[in-house]
Amino acid sequence: MPIVNRVAELSDEVALWRQDLHRHPELMFDVFRTAGVVEEKLKEFGCDEIVTGLGRTGVVGVIKGRKGDGRTIGLRADMDALPILEATSVAHKSETPGKMHACGHDGHTAMLLGAARYLAETRNFAGTAIVIFQPAEEGGGGGREMVNDGVMDRFGIEQVYGMHNMPGIPLGMFAIRQGPFLASADRFEVEITGHGGHAAQPHDCIDPIVAGAQMVNALQTIASRNVGPVDSVVVSVTQFHAGSANNIIPQNAHLTGTIRALKKETRALAKQRFHEIVEGVAALNKCKVKIDFEDGYPVTFNHADETEFATKIAQEIVGAEKVMTDVPPVMGAEDFSYMLEARPGAFICIGNGATAGLHHPEYDFNDKAIPYGVSYWARLVETALAA
Repeated sequence: MPIVNRVAELSDEVALWRQDLHRHPELMFDVFRTAGVVEEKLKEFGCDEIVTGLGRTGVVGVIKGRKGDGRTIGLRADMDALPILEATSVAHKSETPGKMHACGHDGHTAMLLGAARYLAETRNFAGTAIVIFQPAEEGGGGGREMVNDGVMDRFGIEQVYGMHNMPGIPLGMFAIRQGPFLASADRFEVEITGHGGHAAQPHDCIDPIVAGAQMVNALQTIASRNVGPVDSVVVSVTQFHAGSANNIIPQNAHLTGTIRALKKETRALAKQRFHEIVEGVAALNKCKVKIDFEDGYPVTFNHADETEFATKIAQEIVGAEKVMTDVPPVMGAEDFSYMLEARPGAFICIGNGATAGLHHPEYDFNDKAIPYGVSYWARLVETALAA
């Protein structure tokens, strides 16, 4: 089944909504204007119930089918932008210097609004569709906050689905995989304290730079010697700060970085070995060490039945040959993972074409993807909740 006719008619208007959101990017939980736009449009569409302030600034719309009794499914979009100075020349360029929609959340929000309008107009389903507009995907854990605020239980959501655009995947195509799709993402900071002094007298010092350098090298053995070669783990030290002059051995050194994995067991092992290595190297060098380890987003895990169903819907929209089901996992992270831990569901990627990559200052969501994304949402609801 191709793009829904009514969706095709709405696509230009949805694109205007998207471009308005792009002009006014907001970060993390401070998505007050964006949430206000979403709330206003859901009211305009005639949603049966609208709830604001979930997960601090999230918005939820309730749309009941012609037959109100039945199952309930959730559809989620993220609303926040990134702290990046936009480098595009598009007419709808960000009007807020240093902030831009560099990940396409403006497109995600607009597509789900388009689906909400269509579903509220037609109501060609039995049951309830819950449209979830989430803040703070970019590092704030807005998905976790909405789950903790009871979004699943309050609305009786039985299954939940998410979508993200993907540059490099052609327009009119989808990509999905069963099981782990995106990685967990933990972060660490390490403060190493030695004993500073004159660089000409290192024997009188305890050098935190030497200890830090050994830690950087030793941490790479987690992937090369602790995790199986067919498993996936990333340990990246991304900052190393120490010293102030060429003739001074500093008192302190500071490391930060991230650990990514695709399995809970691998994630736990990497965390264990991280602590053992950092503490062991510090002891070896007679340094003191302070570790700040933050458990971040969990693995985004697509459930089997829901992935099969989402794949079927995408194939109905664009054809089986345009839905990739064997794409490799991505070591990036996504906080839709919290919703998939709370309820079975699936996360799918929609092609954005040959555009700049995500989080790049020249990125822009491709409005030509809108009819495919809105049609996917519409058919998913109508099929899952067939009247």
